[in-house]
Amino acid sequence: MTNTPMSSHKQANYYIGLMSGTSADGIDLALVSFDENHKLTHHGSYYQAYSPEMTQKITALYCAQNNNSDNNEIDRAFSLDIELAKLFANAITAFLLQQQLCANDIIAIGNHGQTIRHRPLAKHAFTLQIGCCQTLATLTNIRVVGQFRRKDMALGGQGAPLVPAFHQTIFCEKLLNDNTAKANAMIDGSDVFVINIGGISNLTFLPASDNLDVIGYDTGTGNALMDDWFQFHHPSEKSLYDKNGTWAASGQVNADLLAQLLSDEYFQLIPPKSTGREYFNLAWLKQQLAKVKPVASQDVQATLNRFTATTIVNAIKQHSSGTKNITKVYLCGGGVHNKTLKDELNQQLIPQERKYEIFLTNQKDIDADQLEAIAFAWLAFAYDKKLLSNIPAVTGASKSCTLGCAFFP
Repeated sequence: MTNTPMSSHKQANYYIGLMSGTSADGIDLALVSFDENHKLTHHGSYYQAYSPEMTQKITALYCAQNNNSDNNEIDRAFSLDIELAKLFANAITAFLLQQQLCANDIIAIGNHGQTIRHRPLAKHAFTLQIGCCQTLATLTNIRVVGQFRRKDMALGGQGAPLVPAFHQTIFCEKLLNDNTAKANAMIDGSDVFVINIGGISNLTFLPASDNLDVIGYDTGTGNALMDDWFQFHHPSEKSLYDKNGTWAASGQVNADLLAQLLSDEYFQLIPPKSTGREYFNLAWLKQQLAKVKPVASQDVQATLNRFTATTIVNAIKQHSSGTKNITKVYLCGGGVHNKTLKDELNQQLIPQERKYEIFLTNQKDIDADQLEAIAFAWLAFAYDKKLLSNIPAVTGASKSCTLGCAFFP
């Protein structure tokens, strides 16, 4: 993959990937194209932050507040479905202007949407992403490919995580087509982990050994609990998160609270597994705090920071295949900007007998902040080319398939 500026000659073969993650901080857009060998080129990026009011509207829908009919949860959700689609359309219009392109230059928009509920273990499992694809297609006059999770769930999968199939195309050296490059890559024989630290953290394991399957799942919370706890104690702050992990760094890890957090049954489940902020949220955290002696607020933040790092590191250690070579760990997502979290990951991984090297995905020309938006552009491309875009070993689906549905202007 390469990252290049736009050429002066416009081509009608661009895809836009659109991502709004569980952190609910804003809209990420990525402009990409693919050559005849399916090689991906990233041409540009765009970010539009949500207003605090919009973030609150989204996060208020992550879990049912109560059973009172006055809550109007359905009305709020599907009103927001249209409101978000309009915001998405405005962002795409601004992005096209930035790139000096028009709607006719874009083959399709790959729209992940905004997840507001994910219940993979319910009796009748479901997932819900809003940001209406039909409205988006109509307003932009661009075909939209979206609802990527539903077919996987119809096949008995959890519909998440979806990015491991994309990770495999970029980070798995065993899939290189060029013989010389492949020979050089196989000399390395490294296990590769891709860790996306968003509101929820997810892991993709690309083993060096042909005898092991690609694995991917949600390791647990990423930034979500740290963001919620920070906002709870800093309601007047303009920032919605603990910038650089400064507040966490001012506290001390509480061993009893850490042990309580790690005792949650989610961490005992074997993959496939996925989760979301309807599970790991402020109400969950308060339940855990009620089970230990009182902890100072900054110490809770420090403990949450270690909690996120520990669940990620535990997952990495669990899956390393035993290769004698260095294991490569690529980080992406908003969590890469949290210095305290990155320091914690380094401290837990680097001193181990097994040698680990930690990189940002930028090392592979994938902007750490843009990976998921790029991934959904690839999923739209995969839909058009009828490529298999889920991995049953990751999601638990009964078979591989091409994900997504098309919506026309």
